[in-house]
Amino acid sequence: MTVTVRLGDALGPPVAAALVRLLGATLRLRVTGADRLKPHWAARRPLIYAVWHGRILMVPWLNARLRRTHGARPVTVLVSRSRDGELVARFIRRFGLDAVRGSSSRGGGPAARALVRRIEQGEDVAVIPDGPRGPRCQLQPGVVTLAALTGAPIVPLAVAARPATRLGSWDEFMLPLPFARCALVFGSPVEIPRDADRGRAGKDVERSLDDASAAAERLVAG
Repeated sequence: MTVTVRLGDALGPPVAAALVRLLGATLRLRVTGADRLKPHWAARRPLIYAVWHGRILMVPWLNARLRRTHGARPVTVLVSRSRDGELVARFIRRFGLDAVRGSSSRGGGPAARALVRRIEQGEDVAVIPDGPRGPRCQLQPGVVTLAALTGAPIVPLAVAARPATRLGSWDEFMLPLPFARCALVFGSPVEIPRDADRGRAGKDVERSLDDASAAAERLVAG
C-alpha cells in the first residue's frame, strides 16, 4: 500500500499537468483585463494575484499561455505544507511556476516573509485567499497584509467555463469540460496603503474577486 501511494504521488502531478494541457488545447478562451497589466509586466513591477480556490485548476496553464501571448511573467504561488500542497507544488512546477510553502495554520510566518522577499526582488506572486480549507469565497487577511507591507497591488482574477463540472467539495471546485467556452478575467489592480483600514480593504478585495468571477461567468454564458 505504501508503495502504491508513493507511486501515485510521483505520477500524479505529471499526469495531471499533461491532462490539463490537453484540456486547455480544446478550450475556446477569452481573456479580458490583461492589457491593463502589460505595463506592470514590461516594467517588472510586482503584482499579487488573488483567485478563489474553486477556480484554480487551469490557472497554471493559463499563465504559461499568457507568457507566450501577452508578455505575462512566471508567478510564485503560496501553497500549503500539507501532502496535497506538495502535489500542487509539483503540479505547478510543470508549468514553470515556483512555490512558497505555508498557510495560515502551518508555516504562515516564514511563508509570508518569503513572499515579501520575492516581491521585493520584483517577482509576481499568487495567493488563494480562501484556501486551503475555506470558508469558500471568504477572504482571509493575509493577502491584504502582504499588499500593505510591500506596496504591490492585488489583482483579482477569475476563471469560468461552460460547460463545466462542479465537484461536491467545500470550494465547489470547477472542472471545465473539453471544448468548453472559457474566460479568464483580470480585475483592476487594488492598492492597499500601509495605513489602510485592513478590514475594509479586505472587503473591497473580496468584492473585486466576486465581481471578476461574475464577469467571467457572464462571458461564458452565451
